Amino acid sequence: MKDLQTVEEFTELKNSQEKHIFLFSAEWCGDCRFIEPFMPEVEAKYENYTFVHVDRDKFIDTCIELDVFGIPSFIAFEGGKELGRFVSKDRKTQEEIEKFIESL
Repeated sequence: MKDLQTVEEFTELKNSQEKHIFLFSAEWCGDCRFIEPFMPEVEAKYENYTFVHVDRDKFIDTCIELDVFGIPSFIAFEGGKELGRFVSKDRKTQEEIEKFIESL
């Protein structure tokens, strides 16, 4: 999974005609560590999306703008339009994440 480097990169990827799913998390977040082992499998299953990791602590202003106050959270974009969001402070299972992606 690619790590977001700058706010400009976020804007560029969000507005791209390709489909992106942004995963908002942080190093200290236990629920974020819980999903790490199965995320490569999720990425491989949904190859039509590019997954991008957003460190909540480095991009707090972006999180505030997007109303991401709980992590881990996912927001999908294509062509500048939000396709959907799975935003909450709750622990997420692989099944829940895949169900969200399939609903897009």
